Amino acid sequence: METSLPREHFDDLWAAEADPWGLESSWYEDRKRAVVLAALPDPEYRRAAEPGCAGGALSVQLAPRCAELVCTDVSATAVARARSRLAGFDHVSVDRSAAFPPGRFDLVVVSELAYYFGRTDRDAFWAGVLDALEPGGTLLAVHWVRPAPEYPVDGHRVHDELAALPGLARIAEHREDDFRLDVFARTPPAVRSVAQRVGLR
Repeated sequence: METSLPREHFDDLWAAEADPWGLESSWYEDRKRAVVLAALPDPEYRRAAEPGCAGGALSVQLAPRCAELVCTDVSATAVARARSRLAGFDHVSVDRSAAFPPGRFDLVVVSELAYYFGRTDRDAFWAGVLDALEPGGTLLAVHWVRPAPEYPVDGHRVHDELAALPGLARIAEHREDDFRLDVFARTPPAVRSVAQRVGLR
């Protein structure tokens, strides 16, 4: 039976290392963030959610593209790091929470998070995302896909399950040996083509 990793797992990681996953120090992570930002189909969003924001390395790059950005993480250390990094953005909030943030969003970014959940928690998480995502809104998911035996499930399975959910239309996908990225629109998307959104035919 798949069991979600407990909050203590992440507290221990942050206690042991200042940058547990190399989010702030590796070219791999810098490049992946660039791919994430380039994959977003719109230049700006009204209200965005980033659950599992860690220390805010991606959040600080999402912030200029959002009128409001709501970030959450289960680790107190991560939340403190993210709050410090995002202190200059009055439209960004960072809270310690394991729950999906309340309200409605036109963008949800799920980066390296869903494979930490067991099946029951994963299903509940995606249900919360779908409930919160506005019609036509964007859901971007990106996850490591190489072996990680300590995770309840691998990244490919996360994305396969996500693609099978009703109410989502995939508008972009990107696959590499290391990670998989999918962009979905909450159906019905008004216009799926990015070129058409900016007036190109």
